[in-house]
Amino acid sequence: MNDRDSEDIAAQFIERGWEITEDETQADVAVVNTCAVREQAELKAIGKLGHLIWLRKPIDADFPIVGAVGCMAQNRGADLVKLMPDIDFVAGTRQTHRIAEIAIDIFNKRKAGIGHPKLPKGAKRTPKTSAAAVDISDNLQSHLYINKHLPAPSSKRACAFISIMQGCQMNCSYCIVPKVRGKQRSRPLEDIVSEAKRLADSGVKEITLLGQVVNAFGRDSENAKDPAAFTRLLRAINDIDGIERIRFTSPHPSYFGDDLINAYAELPKLCEYVHLPMQSGSDTILKAMRRPYKISSFLKIIDKLRDRKPNISISTDVIVGYPNETDTDFEQTRQAFKTAGFDMAFIFKYSPRMGTESARLPDSVPEEVKEMRNQILLGDLAEQSMRYHDKFIGTTQEVLVESAAKRGENLFMGRTRTHRKAIFRASPDDIAKLVNVKINSITVTALEGEIV
Repeated sequence: MNDRDSEDIAAQFIERGWEITEDETQADVAVVNTCAVREQAELKAIGKLGHLIWLRKPIDADFPIVGAVGCMAQNRGADLVKLMPDIDFVAGTRQTHRIAEIAIDIFNKRKAGIGHPKLPKGAKRTPKTSAAAVDISDNLQSHLYINKHLPAPSSKRACAFISIMQGCQMNCSYCIVPKVRGKQRSRPLEDIVSEAKRLADSGVKEITLLGQVVNAFGRDSENAKDPAAFTRLLRAINDIDGIERIRFTSPHPSYFGDDLINAYAELPKLCEYVHLPMQSGSDTILKAMRRPYKISSFLKIIDKLRDRKPNISISTDVIVGYPNETDTDFEQTRQAFKTAGFDMAFIFKYSPRMGTESARLPDSVPEEVKEMRNQILLGDLAEQSMRYHDKFIGTTQEVLVESAAKRGENLFMGRTRTHRKAIFRASPDDIAKLVNVKINSITVTALEGEIV
């Protein structure tokens, strides 16, 4: 979702005649889109902001204009200015559609000698002397405007994200997202379909629908709590000429009804892959997390999905070491992980996030126990991933060519319908094409083969 927001922000600048540079030392404006889900993400963002501000210090320059946007900006607001008084603007998650407007206004004023006050040589800036613009206010219409996309490089773009909503209506005890993203607001279905058609016309073959609880689309009060809205959206995009594949992330088990499960059997463009966050296999921990389901009902969803699509790939999120998680709780998680047969997973050690309910609880599981449980589950995942990948050896898979691979001459990367990364020899002309790849070897994270 941050990738999508960042693209929208970049497109705003291009729309106004600006250019994107890969060289931050040449930038007139530098925008850091921040995350607040984990502490490490915040520390990285603060480090990057500090570096960008430092770039103008040695020559006492006015540029680049440096701003923080996104979730950490929303969560910490004016506190960021106290931490780094030289920052130029801080804008929250409901101001994403205004970032270029905010930054360019500051740029123009700085050019005219207005704004950030000059200090005497050797003096340090403080929050009192900073002229940073801070806007973390709500905007009831912000979700309607995150629909801008960058032009495809050389008219070759295989995949695109579409944000179909903003915010979250869940109340998970460990999660900062509802606080920083606000209440759930769904976009009009027809606007989303129109955006998908424009992308199809530009050559995009695969659409990924994004939402904090993506399958709760249309269930917020502004859209009359329509429980079938998400499935209707999938059907509408399935009918668009030029779109070959549909994905979505991240759904919530509570909204995974039979209509959505049946869509996997009924919609030919809906890929055989789903990311379904489990978080824990212990009912005790799920209840403490405010996850409104039991592990038995979660596993029933898995069974139904495999019944409709036997070859479906299912990934998940798991948190180990949540406050008061016992050895028994962890073993129940491990058992559920194996029963579900996840072949991909994001496994995290619990860390408290300021502003969440669980942050008020004692972080009672020792760090070494968290690390041990994390490594055990990662080992289980490696075994399950390799077993899943083994089935691909010798088969031919339809792969959408996405880009050059990060390593290797003439090697390119694409994904199967089941979201497996495949590496193979190809040419730039193959980008955004569907090709058949024979799989010759595997690793834990990828398939390797050749176009046939």
